[in-house]
Amino acid sequence: MERVGVAIIGAGAAGLSLADRLCATGPRSLTVRLIDAPPGQLRPPRRTWCFWESGAGRYDAAVTRSWSKLRVHSPQGAAFDDCIEPLRYKMIRSDDFERLMSRRLPEHPGFTQREGTVERIDDAADGARVHLRTSDGKQESLSARWVFDSRPLKSLPAARTTLLQHFHGWFIRTEQPVFDPARVELMDFRTPQPRSGLAFFYALPTSRHTALVEYTQFSPAVLRQQEYGRALQAYIRQVLGAGTFDIQETESGVIPMTDARFARRSAPSVFRIGAAGGATRPSTGYTFATIQRQTDAMARALAQGRAPAPPRPHSRRSQAMDAVFLNGLAHGRLDGSEFFTRLFSRVRMAHLLRFLDGDTTLLQDIAIGLHTPIGPMLRSTMELPTRRRRPSPRA
Repeated sequence: MERVGVAIIGAGAAGLSLADRLCATGPRSLTVRLIDAPPGQLRPPRRTWCFWESGAGRYDAAVTRSWSKLRVHSPQGAAFDDCIEPLRYKMIRSDDFERLMSRRLPEHPGFTQREGTVERIDDAADGARVHLRTSDGKQESLSARWVFDSRPLKSLPAARTTLLQHFHGWFIRTEQPVFDPARVELMDFRTPQPRSGLAFFYALPTSRHTALVEYTQFSPAVLRQQEYGRALQAYIRQVLGAGTFDIQETESGVIPMTDARFARRSAPSVFRIGAAGGATRPSTGYTFATIQRQTDAMARALAQGRAPAPPRPHSRRSQAMDAVFLNGLAHGRLDGSEFFTRLFSRVRMAHLLRFLDGDTTLLQDIAIGLHTPIGPMLRSTMELPTRRRRPSPRA
């Protein structure tokens, strides 16, 4: 049976990022096996990931575009603009990220990648055993000191509140020059709002004529496919005034927004990483930046001879605030569009982004909280302890 130091299951953002950090930080003798699912339903679809950071970043070679200016539109049409320097809001497409990793990872002599479907992981005295079926149908086993599993969960942990962030987006080219390529439309609330949750548009412009435009809802259930299309058509034609446009590509997704407690360790030598390990910020759905912080910490721990357990993805304070927000939104106490409009119109956007990264102090968090609807937030805070955690069938 082949033995490696590290086995990583899944070649999405979390798996590739961890492999990259390990190959850069670990000793050249470290053996890393990345197991990617064969083409099909088990392999994640193409994705666009966004995050923010100050200055040059580790993955700038894969960045499609970055911006220093953001805009939010209220439901009534008021525009709130801000510059987030020294931060940059960055966009990476999964295909570009994979191409960068395909050039970078093979430079490490101990790195190998293999296609296969992992059927089970067994605990062992010296680590773990990974049992997989290869793309040609053969069964194989692999012994590893440490295993990192990024596969999506089959069901979510028990939670008091679970909403879904579901979206459908079009990469479009318009006949009219309707976009400002220097500015991201982070949230545009000029659309009818659902009874429970919120809805908005999100636009990442790459030129005056091209952009990724997404329709997003936070709500208990997804929509029919044609409903996303109707919302996008109305926004692009009526709100943006684009006239004729061509759809070049599409992307869709569903992200659980939950106050569930995700287990980061499933066995002594087996860890869950990425969204499966709770890396997604419950109140926003952003995941990529958290993955980078976690994978960097894990690689450094392994290089120092410590157990490479994923650190807590979000602070207890951040998780508590997110739980209150989700409870208020799910039960109709908070008007989601008003909530975000108030925040982005009264607080510097760079400060809000640092808050979302958990990079603010308690006093700074309290100052931000004073700009939210105080009454509904207090009622949600008081009611939250009375709600039981219940299993969710969704993942």
